[in-house]
Amino acid sequence: MAASGFKVVTLTDSAAERVRSIMARSEKPIAGLRVGVKNGGCAGMSYTMEYADAVGPHDEVVEDKGVKILIDPKAIMFLLGTQMDFQTSKMSSGFTFNNPNQTSACGCGESVAITPASAERLGAPA
Repeated sequence: MAASGFKVVTLTDSAAERVRSIMARSEKPIAGLRVGVKNGGCAGMSYTMEYADAVGPHDEVVEDKGVKILIDPKAIMFLLGTQMDFQTSKMSSGFTFNNPNQTSACGCGESVAITPASAERLGAPA
């Protein structure tokens, strides 16, 4: 579990509003938004998002701006300190991740390289 009071992932107002809007239109109950990472893509990893119908027994549960976020325990160290946003431009719209653990991204923007969080990068005493 993450440190008490510290949210592994936070949402901007725009992201929270978009997630709440999509969830409200669902025909079945949604327990929360599951966010994680998976291996793949040209940079090594990609972010995953899906609506969950139940909280997993080991999920890290974060509530931010009226949205319940479920984080797979294997993804916690890759997502610590991440802010999820929803951006709209003339050409596209979608969710973006501002992740302090991300070290690079591919040119197409579909995959990223992420280093697990460490105590030094989180500002914790050694």
